[in-house]
Amino acid sequence: MALAPYALGVFILLAYTLEAITGFGSVVIALSLGALLLPIDQLLPILVPLNICMTGYLVHRHWRLIDRRLLLGTLLPGMVAGTLLGYWLLAYLDTQILKVAFGTLIAWFAGRELWRLRQNHALAVRPTWLTRCITLAAGLSHGLFASGGPLLVYGLAGTHLDKARLRATLVTVWFTLNSLLTIAFLLDGRLLPALPQVFSYAPLLLLGVWLGERLHRRIDERHFRIAIYILLLVTGILLLAPWRLP
Repeated sequence: MALAPYALGVFILLAYTLEAITGFGSVVIALSLGALLLPIDQLLPILVPLNICMTGYLVHRHWRLIDRRLLLGTLLPGMVAGTLLGYWLLAYLDTQILKVAFGTLIAWFAGRELWRLRQNHALAVRPTWLTRCITLAAGLSHGLFASGGPLLVYGLAGTHLDKARLRATLVTVWFTLNSLLTIAFLLDGRLLPALPQVFSYAPLLLLGVWLGERLHRRIDERHFRIAIYILLLVTGILLLAPWRLP
């Protein structure tokens, strides 16, 4: 598809603008939309290094807002262990199975959140052991798809962090884990061939962060989340369809 590189650029700009607003979603959205055009294993070595560039900037800018107790006590231990396990499993899974599993995860998460927002259900506080289990599952998803955000946000339901502190804590998680994945891609030989595309898309990060920082302060969070979840639901359904765009 001749327009695929340009379409991927639009998806990347959209996705990284959204992560600058919320603290998660750049890889999951870019990968969801990009998987309609290219195999997941080809997209990951492009999207993951781009993510560490953007999250590194956001961590540096907002480090005072990070909830270190939550980050070091709950999030990083489970996410790192799950990510390593998911990366190891990646070599044994078929591409089509990955696409279906990823589409199922995205459609479930988006549908659940849309239902919750419509019903105005408050997020219940979970016991610590359940949060840790969900965090481990989020790490597994991150190792497979570099997209642990949906499950991690689900696992953090009921926390009382405001949107600024939640964003700062989440981007620190993604910066840490995606740095590990980038090293893994370098060691397994997938990073170097993808570097020309990484550099060609890098300027879009500047625009995405600039837009996201401004929208983070101005946008109505409820309406924003509804729009994102609808986009993810449609994308998840498309990934589950038995056909593929040419």
